[in-house]
Amino acid sequence: MSAATGKPKSGGAPERRIVPDVVRQHAEQAAFFWAQRDTLMEDDPPDLDVVAGVDRRLEANLDGLRIAGPAAWPFISAAYEDFPEKGELFLYGWIAIELNDDRRLAKAVEFGLQSKDDARGLVGALAWHVPGTIAPLVRDWIGAPDAFKRFLGVSACLGHGVDPKQMLGRLVRDPNARVRATSMRLAGTLKRTDLVNELTGALTDDDEFVRFWAAWALNELGSGDLASPELRKVAVGGGSAAMTALRAAIKAAPDKDVRAWMGTLLRSPETAPLAVRGAGMLGDRTVLHWLIHQMRNPALAAAAGSALLELFPEARNDQDLFSLENDLLGQAIGDYFDGDPPYLPVADRVKEWAKKRELLFDGEN
Repeated sequence: MSAATGKPKSGGAPERRIVPDVVRQHAEQAAFFWAQRDTLMEDDPPDLDVVAGVDRRLEANLDGLRIAGPAAWPFISAAYEDFPEKGELFLYGWIAIELNDDRRLAKAVEFGLQSKDDARGLVGALAWHVPGTIAPLVRDWIGAPDAFKRFLGVSACLGHGVDPKQMLGRLVRDPNARVRATSMRLAGTLKRTDLVNELTGALTDDDEFVRFWAAWALNELGSGDLASPELRKVAVGGGSAAMTALRAAIKAAPDKDVRAWMGTLLRSPETAPLAVRGAGMLGDRTVLHWLIHQMRNPALAAAAGSALLELFPEARNDQDLFSLENDLLGQAIGDYFDGDPPYLPVADRVKEWAKKRELLFDGEN
């Protein structure tokens, strides 16, 4: 793509001659790759090597848009109009910040407010930029009368691990539940022990996400005894925060108590997958043989596969260990998923893989 300059604009900024199809492709791919990255990071556990590869492709396309400069706007606007999803919002917000375009940044904030996913794309754009670039925005937003802007400001601090100092003490008591919940999470991330009383009080908040992030933060601050009941409740509830809650609940209590709780979960078909997944979070590799057994159970196979990847990250390197094929997964799994199973571990192959690496103990072969 050429960056050759044409006639200057009336404001003095040079217009850049571009190849429209190339710029359009950069815009579409940048939106796609960020959305893909965001989805991959939601995996449990995420494959960080794959994410790193997506990041490189994303940055290459963002470089192309940097070169195009303001000339890229028609393609970015069209992308959002055609498909107003998180990847397109990321792109819109990212380039508005990159080009210091206040008018379009205001539009991005408006789009974010209208989104149904807590403006993940716009929050992602703030996280992608270096702190120095967004610092003026964050300073304006974090104390703004508008609750959504305060949420964006706190989210930007969370994305970069920046401490807003005394302001955080106000934000954890914010009138807006979304701001409170994000501020609780930031307090835990930053290990703000001075806010323990506020976090403890928030365990009885009317909002479920505020209660959860207060419990999570308290656990990060070493008060797992206070946090455990709420964390276990959220984990068993099966919502969007269930896996984060499970991981925190395992950390919150002594190993003996956690194993007893998991034993209770195993006795119920509804919560058994949670216990199997939690086995991977315990860090005990001696459960491998037991996990392989769970892989033969259709209702537990997915959880067992995730636990395997957490305990043995090296298993990701052997793609033959997982499959979508009924013939490999077995009749029981095929029937359970009506012939269309998700990507699941193949128990026999995992067993052979473990034998070759001497990961199974005597009597488990």
